[in-house]
Amino acid sequence: MADRSFLDWPFFDDSQRQFARELDAWAARELGHLEAEAEADADLDATCRALVQRLGQAGWLRASVPAAYGGALATLSVRQLCLARETLARHAGLADFAFAMQGLGSASIALFGAEALKQRYLPAVAAGTHIAAFAMTEPDAGSDVAALATTARREADTYLINGDKTFISNGGLADHYVLFARTGTPEQGARGLSAFGVDATTPGLHVAERITVSAPHPLARLRFEGCRVPASQRLGQEGDGFKIAMATLDLFRPTVGAAALGFARRALDEALAWATRRRAFGQPIAEFQLVQAKLADMATDVDASALLVYRAAWARDCQADRVSREAAMAKLFATEAAQRTVDAAIQVLGGRGVISGAPVERLYREVRALRIYEGTSEIQRLVIARQALAAS
Repeated sequence: MADRSFLDWPFFDDSQRQFARELDAWAARELGHLEAEAEADADLDATCRALVQRLGQAGWLRASVPAAYGGALATLSVRQLCLARETLARHAGLADFAFAMQGLGSASIALFGAEALKQRYLPAVAAGTHIAAFAMTEPDAGSDVAALATTARREADTYLINGDKTFISNGGLADHYVLFARTGTPEQGARGLSAFGVDATTPGLHVAERITVSAPHPLARLRFEGCRVPASQRLGQEGDGFKIAMATLDLFRPTVGAAALGFARRALDEALAWATRRRAFGQPIAEFQLVQAKLADMATDVDASALLVYRAAWARDCQADRVSREAAMAKLFATEAAQRTVDAAIQVLGGRGVISGAPVERLYREVRALRIYEGTSEIQRLVIARQALAAS
């Protein structure tokens, strides 16, 4: 049983505590066999579609959009998003993935889209009848957002989009993509980017290839060849793309840390349970001081991660719209700590920890990508250092 005492911390109000407890109970009932089924199921897309529908029907995706468009609260609550991701990740990584992408793939629209775009996309995202995606990464532009090469050229009341995107979560599965493309010159760098809502059925948008990764998640490379999008689908003003991307990532980077925290809590639970059951040399291995040292480090990493994650979420909800420093610290520490914690859990479980499909083996594959997407650990360190230098 995972430790839930952190819900008593002052970062939360009673409605958020109730949300976390109700989601935990639902996940325990509904997601028990999901991971094993996902790994055995050849049709991952169908599994993900069904999962998004279940999350929508149960009302959990209402945390992903504002109340005016079918959401639960007037504005997006990062604390609620973090609680959801931590809880779902602890139960099933694919459930966390499905939930997270509904939010990441629609938040830019919620924050910067015209009213018509919000009405068009957000209610269906909240209901789980429309799958969202966020298309930024390119073959030669990941952390270096200013190097994006996909172009969007204005022609009358449309934009003509050409280029490639890769490692796009929900690629080939999504009903729409929030796409970032260059509307200015390469010399303008980040100032020449714009953002668009692009329907998956738009002519000229192709799924070039599906990408298989260590954990079973739907990813793809997309190609845009003469893809014509109405100018009304642009988010914000031309040239606002970098600002939109950074504001969206500020909102969601703490939630990546929350997912890592969920994985780490599950790993700690598995290690504690095994250490008290497994006997060696006439006693439970939990009695050995070297095992206790691992458990102590794991528990400390979990609590430290939770403090940073929920500090960042509280700051975004209650203090400022931009919390780049706090968000970067939360993502950096929680994802790195989760990697250590899962690895330590495998060491405690020994041979059982590396059996294909075992809970901690799945966690090991799930957790590694979190140190890369939405800004690598190295990028988070740069963000933190620059913020510290600016404040000195």
